[in-house]
Amino acid sequence: MIRHAAPVLLLFIAGCADQRAGHFPSLLPRPIETASMIEPAATAPVVAPDPALDAKAAAATQSTAATHAAFAGAVAKAEPLVAAAQGSAIGSEAWIAAQTALAQLDTYRADSSALVVDLEQAAIDRGAAGAPPYPALDAAHDAVQAELDAEAATIGDLAARLPQS
Repeated sequence: MIRHAAPVLLLFIAGCADQRAGHFPSLLPRPIETASMIEPAATAPVVAPDPALDAKAAAATQSTAATHAAFAGAVAKAEPLVAAAQGSAIGSEAWIAAQTALAQLDTYRADSSALVVDLEQAAIDRGAAGAPPYPALDAAHDAVQAELDAEAATIGDLAARLPQS
């Protein structure tokens, strides 16, 4: 038994005898194993001031404020007409007056919608030119979109109170 164990022992010892560098892979971590896999923090692009876009955003904001005031006045006129038309038949004088008032409200909503489209087109043109988003333009768009959504909800609420065909 010892006779058979001796050659195996000699093979193990012989395997450890030649320890020159470069023959065996290092057990140290490789560069890829020490590299951080965390994505770097995104930096906000520096946006150069654009007076034309600032003026467009300011004009849209002012126009939205004026449209909101006019819309609120038209809603005050439309609400009693819608209330009067609630019990009437489709096509009656009261129903027609309420529909006319709703159509007037829809013109203000169309004005707000046109502003949203103009601001979106300015943002699209800026993106097509490879420029980063412009904060003032985005803020004006968000404000006008919020007004448009509120106007659409008000018109929908008033229209839902009228008899439907």
